[in-house]
Amino acid sequence: QDYYGKELQKSEDLKTNACITSARPVSKLVRDALEHIHEEVVARYYGCGLVIPECLSACRILDLGSGSGRDCYLLSQLVGEQGHVTGIDMTEGQVEVAKKHIAYHMDKFGYRKPNVEFFHGYMEKLGDAGVADESYDIVISNCVINLAPDKRAVLQEAFRVLKPGGEMYFSDVYASQRLSETVRKHRVLWGECLAGALFWRDLYSIAEEVGFSPPCLVTASPITIGDKELEGVVGDCRFVSATYRLFKVPAGSRTGPGQATYNGGIVGHERELAFDANFTFKEGEVVDVDAEMAAILQSSRFAEKFLIRAGGANAAAPQGCC
Repeated sequence: QDYYGKELQKSEDLKTNACITSARPVSKLVRDALEHIHEEVVARYYGCGLVIPECLSACRILDLGSGSGRDCYLLSQLVGEQGHVTGIDMTEGQVEVAKKHIAYHMDKFGYRKPNVEFFHGYMEKLGDAGVADESYDIVISNCVINLAPDKRAVLQEAFRVLKPGGEMYFSDVYASQRLSETVRKHRVLWGECLAGALFWRDLYSIAEEVGFSPPCLVTASPITIGDKELEGVVGDCRFVSATYRLFKVPAGSRTGPGQATYNGGIVGHERELAFDANFTFKEGEVVDVDAEMAAILQSSRFAEKFLIRAGGANAAAPQGCC
C-alpha cells in the first residue's frame, strides 16, 4: 500500500519493466477508448500492458487490483451501457482516484447511469466486499496477483464469483523456479512485482485444484531488470510477463475433441480471433480442437460465435506453456 500509494507518484517511478510490458498489439477500438480516459487516472496507473479479452458486449466484469481505474474505464466503453464493470483494490488512495472520476467518464461516454463501481478491499476476500457467487462473466487482473501472499485464495475467489462458463483473463509475472526467502522478503522486488512471482508450473496445479480448465497461454514476454543490485539479488532466476485465460467449464460439458468454425462477428476481431498461443480461428475455417477447447467454446460467452461439431482429427495442438 505504501509503495503504490506513496512511493510511486507516476508510472516513470517504477524501477523495472515488469509492470509495463505490453500484453499484445492494441486494436484501434481500444486505442480510441483510451483517448477518453482522464489523464490523472492514466498517470497513476501501474499495470502491465492491457488486459482486454474479446467478446465483451453487455458483460459483467470484475477487475482485481484495479488501481486508479484505467482498465475499468476502458472496459466500461467496451461492455456498453448494458454491461457493468467493478474494480477492487487494496490501496485506498488509488480507489479514491478511480471514484473521483466516475461522473467525468459517464458524461464522456454518454451513459445515463454509471456502469462502473469501485471498492476498497482484498482480492483474497471478495466476500468481504459483498461480491456474490456466480455474479460475473469475466474476472480480469493486470499484474497484481503476484502481490497477494495467498495466490490460491485469489484463484479460489475468482472461481467462486464467476458464472458457469465464465473466464478469468489475466496477466502476471512468473518465475522460472520457486523463489528463495531472500528474494521473497525484498521490499523493492515485492513492489516491482518480482518477489511475489509464482513458479509457472504452480499456476497449472493451483488452477486445477480450484476447478478451472487448464490454463491457456495467450502471450508471454521476458522481463529485464536493468538494475545491477536487484539482478544480484535474484541470481539465475528468470522472469516472464504472461497473459493466461482460465475457464470455469461446467461439469459434464466435456465430451471429446471436435471441429470448431468461427462465425466471425466479434467486434474488433471480425475476420480472425487469436484465442491463445495454440489456437487462432479464421472466419469460416474449420479447426480441429481438443476436448478442453471444445468444452470452453461451447460453455462460454463464445458459444454463439462458433459452430462446434463432434469428432475430427485428434491432431489438435496440445495445450501447455510455451
